[in-house]
Amino acid sequence: MYLPDFDYQSPGSLKEACQILAAFGSRARVLAGGTDLMIKMKHGLLAPDVLVSLKNISQLAGIGYVQGRGVVIGARATHNDLVNSPVLQKKYLSVCEAAHHMANNQIRNVGTVGGNIVNAVPSADLPPILIALNAAVKLVGADGERELPLESFFTGPNRSVIGTDEILSEIVIPDQTSTGSTYMKFGLRRSGALAVVGVAVAVTVAGGVLKEAKIALGAVSPTPMRAVKAEELIRGRAVTDELLEEAGVCAAGECSPISDIRGSKEYRQDMVRVFTRRALRRAINEGHV
Repeated sequence: MYLPDFDYQSPGSLKEACQILAAFGSRARVLAGGTDLMIKMKHGLLAPDVLVSLKNISQLAGIGYVQGRGVVIGARATHNDLVNSPVLQKKYLSVCEAAHHMANNQIRNVGTVGGNIVNAVPSADLPPILIALNAAVKLVGADGERELPLESFFTGPNRSVIGTDEILSEIVIPDQTSTGSTYMKFGLRRSGALAVVGVAVAVTVAGGVLKEAKIALGAVSPTPMRAVKAEELIRGRAVTDELLEEAGVCAAGECSPISDIRGSKEYRQDMVRVFTRRALRRAINEGHV
């Protein structure tokens, strides 16, 4: 399989990159890690006239803490950058763990956080945990920039609100009061498998009571989703095994998975029940309850 012909542009700034995208519109694609784009091009699923590389835009790389904003992740940061980030290991180890369970080491060395999000694949591992942690994304376009909650970024499988002239420049995890967070995934292999079900949880626990909880699900709806009813069910209640099981049952009823080669709708819903309970327990245990 060979790549189709294309023009290659490697701008040195976000402004220049957005101007190129605005000029070519839907005929252009952004190239970051390329782990998904190159495969689609080789299989004839995409044939852009222009690839706009982000490799020379240094401001898109790196992970750091910014006072007043939180942890800022550059869109060009690779999955292994997340795994090995001292900042994330200290503040949000759950993000490191989610990245570690993605694909294989070779892909994690190249694939980028921005690409994983922009591809808008329902089974992607990073969006659920980032949504549970209230993450926002910054989009930069030819006419300016905007920031929005990651939860509202996705509109369907492989679809999002990003414009043809826009680039996702960074992901921001704001400061928060959560006492524990985790991401748990069920796949058909030990490593490298797409999620059949993914469950991310962030909780705030005090005195044995769930003061706050966020539950985000992946691979069980057209977009990553919040299990809002399950969150409301457990908010303000004392932690018990029965409560966590109730939350799992409620979350299972909120999702709308499909049946495919990796699992039936009913199987996925039952896995949501099981993994919601397990993820809540793990996140709660981080707070030493």
